[in-house]
Amino acid sequence: MSDYVFPFEKLQVWQLSVDLAEFVLDLLDNFPKNRHLRLVGQMEAAVTSPAQNTAEGKGRQYKKEFIQFLHIAQGSLYEVVTLNEIFRRKKLFSDEESTEIRKRCEQIDRKLNGLINSLRGNKRKYSAGKLKERGD
Repeated sequence: MSDYVFPFEKLQVWQLSVDLAEFVLDLLDNFPKNRHLRLVGQMEAAVTSPAQNTAEGKGRQYKKEFIQFLHIAQGSLYEVVTLNEIFRRKKLFSDEESTEIRKRCEQIDRKLNGLINSLRGNKRKYSAGKLKERGD
């Protein structure tokens, strides 16, 4: 493997997103074949999308484009959270697996919000899912 590091590979949000994708894809490998194929396919697409969109956005020329790709990554992350809940309710993921996925998604969501705000130059931050102005 090459020693070259692409700029997006340095982003912690990209690294965490790849780790999440690997974790979920490993769980999906254990599903019974020919069962819930559509949901599995949707989860595979959604869970790989945050890392892909972060990478693609980082390669864009303008900051505004990068921010747009980060918002797309965030939308896909929310899709993962929704599918995770469906899989948990259908007992396809254990409560422990589902909790781990949700925890990782929360961490990635915070990183995406932080990166978006940093790129915008905002002095806002997210705290427990609530938007606050600094100094509140």
